[in-house]
Amino acid sequence: MKPKTNFDELQLIKKMAEGDMNSFDAIYWKYYKAVHGNILKLVQDNASAEDILQDVFLSLWENREKIDAERSLAGWLFVTSYNRSMTFLKRRLREKMTPVLLDEDSVETVIGQPLTEIRSNELEKAMSSLSPQKQKVFYMCKLKGLSYAETADLMKISRHTVKEYLTAAFRSIKDQMMKSPSIGLVAGVFLRFFS
Repeated sequence: MKPKTNFDELQLIKKMAEGDMNSFDAIYWKYYKAVHGNILKLVQDNASAEDILQDVFLSLWENREKIDAERSLAGWLFVTSYNRSMTFLKRRLREKMTPVLLDEDSVETVIGQPLTEIRSNELEKAMSSLSPQKQKVFYMCKLKGLSYAETADLMKISRHTVKEYLTAAFRSIKDQMMKSPSIGLVAGVFLRFFS
């Protein structure tokens, strides 16, 4: 089952698509912390993470009319921030490598072209295999950026159960992603991204 977009967020997305800046601001403040944290885990540089974060939300605004309000906005933000981070890392690696050590073709081999091929429907497909409780824990901890304790309090379960659900969710998502020929190579990086 696909993670459902709640009614309030659905309204925000629709209003944003119509050009409502207040709705965009509400979406930004809802997701910026989690998106920034995920980018930072990949690029390991706060200034660069801030730049990528702004680029992701600029892209959201520029593509607001194309965003499907029925699909997971958090998933779209994850995929976009992941792809922008991979592009940044690829460019940074190219800048660091000298032609003597690494030619242009080798960069593609080191970075792995399939890393940039992840798509939101693949993530949604992988997440749909989770139980509703595991989906909720994954969404709250990794897409909204809540702590185990905050998630446990909101869901009225123990922190230990949150951790178990999250571990099982990672395992299931990795297994599902490994089944996709275009995504299989990215599963390990996906787990590092959210660890």
